[in-house]
Amino acid sequence: MTVRRVVPNIQSQAVQESRDFYGLLGLEEVMNHGWIVTLASPAGPAAQISVMTNDKTAPVVPDMSIEVDDVDAAYAVMRGSGAEIVHPLQDEEWGVRRFFVRDPSGRVVNVLSHR
Repeated sequence: MTVRRVVPNIQSQAVQESRDFYGLLGLEEVMNHGWIVTLASPAGPAAQISVMTNDKTAPVVPDMSIEVDDVDAAYAVMRGSGAEIVHPLQDEEWGVRRFFVRDPSGRVVNVLSHR
């Protein structure tokens, strides 16, 4: 299993204002679903941050997202370890397959692969 990128997620009710703020640092919008906006560096597109009001299908906003090349393998590893699965493995309408898991410090991690 390979990690492709790690993205911090910020919960905010001021998504557009946050987009403008991080734009001052050179980040540009690369995705906008209304409830989540992802910003990236044009010089290094894997350097990203997401700002979201809520999560469309999950019960909580994750603290970070980790994109892997094989989300099914990651899910099997996490289940096998006994880690708490917060949101089950599922395909989402916006083209990702994902699950949420809680880390030992209580942070919720969105683990995903693009389909």
